[in-house]
Amino acid sequence: MAYRKTARTEARKAATRRHLVEVARAVVAEGGFQDLQIATVAGIAGVAVGTVYRYFPSKADLGVEVFRRVCDREVEVASEIARAEGSAAERLQAAARAVASRAVAGRKTAYALIAEPVHPAIDAERLVYRRALAGAFEAIVADGITRGEFPEQNAEVAGACVVGALMEALVSPLAPDSDKLAGGVEPLLTALAGFCLAAVAARPAASGRA
Repeated sequence: MAYRKTARTEARKAATRRHLVEVARAVVAEGGFQDLQIATVAGIAGVAVGTVYRYFPSKADLGVEVFRRVCDREVEVASEIARAEGSAAERLQAAARAVASRAVAGRKTAYALIAEPVHPAIDAERLVYRRALAGAFEAIVADGITRGEFPEQNAEVAGACVVGALMEALVSPLAPDSDKLAGGVEPLLTALAGFCLAAVAARPAASGRA
């Protein structure tokens, strides 16, 4: 009986924690991390402020959890594409398009994750996220090299460069005051996918003295 009571208690605690994170995630999606306040989350979740602090000692801790939840899913999507069928070139472009299109679909959240000034603890998670995302692209590049689709190169560096290019290129279009997506998202997706492929598929120019 004691075991069952403990199991129910732990399940209830886990459910409460998930609910708080989902509420916090919705707050970030609406107004970025700047709007993420413990009192706001407590009010929306219908719990006492102390309840939120019981699960998350600080606003930064809650923000880090939100960041991880969102980014884990983004890495999962890119990794699934990396493991899918098709040529390395197709998968590289598909992964680049997926990252960009999902960012545009969740514009406020994506901007908050990529560029919004945040607490150092959350900012540290950006590096973790980029490394994980780069791993998916590294796998595609490495496979492309093995297949002979891409020239010999450092796959780890290439993956990191692709992610860096994607993140930098998305900052301006995702900015709250930007109108760069007014004409539609397809031109952006096509340009990003094309650039990423060209960056890893280009054959180095022959060297030599005239």
